[in-house]
Amino acid sequence: MTEHSSPLTFDTSWQYAPAPESADHISLKSRYGLFIDGKFRKPRSGKYFDTINPANEEKLAEVAEADAADVEAAVKAARRAYDKYWSKLKPAERGKYVYRIARMIQEKAREFAVIESLDGGKPIRESKSVDIPLAAAHFFYYAGWADKLAYAFPGRDPRPLGVAGQIIPWNFPLLMAAWKLAPALACGNTVLLKPAETTPLTALKLAELIQEADLPPGVVNILTGAGETGAAIVRQPGIDKIAFTGSTEVGKIIQKAVAGTHKKLTLELGGKAANIVLEDAPIDQAVEGIVNGIYFNQGHVCCAGSRLFVQEGVAGEVIQKLKTRMQTLIVGDPLDKNTDIGAINSRTQLETIESYLKIGQEEGASMYQPAYPLPEKGYWCRPTLFTDTAQSHRITQEEIFGPVLAVQTFRTLEEVVAKANNTPYGLSAGVWTDKGAKIFGLTQQLRAGVIWANTYNKFDPTAPFGGYKESGFGREGGLHGLEAYLQL
Repeated sequence: MTEHSSPLTFDTSWQYAPAPESADHISLKSRYGLFIDGKFRKPRSGKYFDTINPANEEKLAEVAEADAADVEAAVKAARRAYDKYWSKLKPAERGKYVYRIARMIQEKAREFAVIESLDGGKPIRESKSVDIPLAAAHFFYYAGWADKLAYAFPGRDPRPLGVAGQIIPWNFPLLMAAWKLAPALACGNTVLLKPAETTPLTALKLAELIQEADLPPGVVNILTGAGETGAAIVRQPGIDKIAFTGSTEVGKIIQKAVAGTHKKLTLELGGKAANIVLEDAPIDQAVEGIVNGIYFNQGHVCCAGSRLFVQEGVAGEVIQKLKTRMQTLIVGDPLDKNTDIGAINSRTQLETIESYLKIGQEEGASMYQPAYPLPEKGYWCRPTLFTDTAQSHRITQEEIFGPVLAVQTFRTLEEVVAKANNTPYGLSAGVWTDKGAKIFGLTQQLRAGVIWANTYNKFDPTAPFGGYKESGFGREGGLHGLEAYLQL
């Protein structure tokens, strides 16, 4: 069963005037090479691929495709930089470089935000107010730790690992780069970073910034490419540490590849987060938090609150208010400041989401979508709400990575804990209630690495992030984020 809101159910007599963010000030090259040893180089294979704007399907740039020979060259450059410069540099001096990167990100924040929205499809509001400021904040935070590692781990003689290989996803391109680069550099490691093939542009812009910051050549190397490039990084024997953020399926392959080697490994993988609303919750605040947790980011976050559990006494009210709020969400041009929901990152991802919409209906769930029109070009999906779902449904068990929310009800706290934990994932969760005792009681029982109380999707560089079970292991952010890049 599919339910669409009628255009007559809400006021259509007015709408926001377009408020587009200008892209005139950004600088993009028509073709990008690989950033190795402080310079942009042509790939050994001579192969390039296109990165496109998912909002209009137009080509933004050609990007080099790195192969195993390029990876080997980057590892040699990183090892030379580690042995010759970075490991010998005074920690306070390393901190100055990391701090300089943070300041330069701030100075170029507007350009980074526009490129992030062009390449990834996310609303400019999110890029400007969340992604770029948080990326700078992570560099600032870890710059402060560079000369204080002995205090962070007293009596344990912290030393860098060497060369780190880092592979990041397409949902938060610059922020994920900052999460990984900042602690690795502050701890004294050199790095190979591979951005996702669909969102490489802010990482390549960061490479230009690193040149301007005058980092010693080879300290940071940025290699673009798809799965084969990432596999070559994982297989490279000259790498001492692998950090991967992405799907659980790929994470398992990497874990097998690294097993039996000297490489340290951290994995931040998929999620199917439970967002729990109790009867005593502030309902209007909770509804806005639900929307923030799944729709404002197109569901393109591994910690998206994609499973909603509502206590029976308020289920009707919450669902009705949620539908009313969904009708007001604006889907459209990511560069328009009014836009709430931008474009889906790629055609492949949109096809995956659409397949799950079909699966949900075939499983017997009731699907609701607002009826407003979508742009003709680009990759778009309306915010979607499934009710009448069961624990056995695939839409409640499998990560969709789209603006799709599955709703279930519950009566007791014991019931909701059992339902929330009935998933192979354990990355994040949310709890909405006005009783502190209930918050602490639930958080002690939920198997999730990050749990928000009366809010959702709030991040801070001082707080660790990571999961349990098939959501991976290891932590990024905070003091815990340092430990992954140190011998202790």
